[in-house]
Amino acid sequence: MTAKPANAPLIIIVMGVSGCGKSSVASQLATDLKGHFKDGDELHPASNIDKMAAGTPLSDEDRQPWLEDVARYAASQAQTHGICVIACSALKQTYRQTLSTAGNVVFVFLEGSQEMIGSRMSRREGHFMPDSLLLSQFAALEDPRKEDNVVTVSIEDDIPTISHNAVLALRKHGFWPAPA
Repeated sequence: MTAKPANAPLIIIVMGVSGCGKSSVASQLATDLKGHFKDGDELHPASNIDKMAAGTPLSDEDRQPWLEDVARYAASQAQTHGICVIACSALKQTYRQTLSTAGNVVFVFLEGSQEMIGSRMSRREGHFMPDSLLLSQFAALEDPRKEDNVVTVSIEDDIPTISHNAVLALRKHGFWPAPA
């Protein structure tokens, strides 16, 4: 990752498969870092939400305009607030590349087993993504752990601890505070 000025707006994208805790962790992380939080799912067009609710995985063509909207939103909010934390699946490297056009972007990959996440999803209420799509999420996931602007955090703890571990990982790898 290219070093940015210390005062450069920072965009943190909390990523992973559905049910891994992206929204909860991203919200907590934004609170911990005094940044702005947005669930990327809120930026999906109605057509994408309808498809997912019907159990149909989104195609890359469905996702591209949404990812561009997420990147624009993140860039705007990071300029306004200094830090913007977005919950977004970002399963493929090409998706992460699109999101990285927003500026000073780092990804926090929430890592957990399919069994653990499936168990969490079965207890979740009121979400448009059915747990039947979890297999397709894991199949689509392109391992981000070797990418320069990604830190990995286990989801085996509670939300405050996961957020704390994310902050520690961001610091360890020089992403927070923003690199000088």
